[in-house]
Amino acid sequence: MERTLPTVSNEYVVGLTDGEGCFYVNMGASDRYRAGHRVQLHFHLKMQERDKDLLEKVRNTIGCGAVYFQKEQRANHCQCYRYTVSAERDIQDIVIPFFRKHPLRSATKSASFDIFCKIAKLVKERKHLTTEGVGEIRELKLRMNQKTVGLA
Repeated sequence: MERTLPTVSNEYVVGLTDGEGCFYVNMGASDRYRAGHRVQLHFHLKMQERDKDLLEKVRNTIGCGAVYFQKEQRANHCQCYRYTVSAERDIQDIVIPFFRKHPLRSATKSASFDIFCKIAKLVKERKHLTTEGVGEIRELKLRMNQKTVGLA
């Protein structure tokens, strides 16, 4: 008998992401890449330590990623768990199609996701391996995760 992993609804994942999620592009100088920069795509959800089970249900619903403890060093902040997807294939083949099928509702998060998708397309096309592509990604990244909408 196959064991079914606990999940949450797709709509719950969307709502949680609208409030607590982050689409993030990490860029760093690296001589291991032709264009001199590493580009990594990430999707995160961070919640209090007591909500670890909820993050695991989100992971089971989406079907990829990992939940891990993130030790909090800042005063007045509680310990947290983070659900993260950072494998390029999972971002391209699972996370982006999930949020295209189940759209985000907040204007700010939707705008960041749209830019994230543009960057993911550039990465898929291997443009991040060129100096011009890195510049284009850097410009797009500056418009992500803004407090105000209308920057896209």
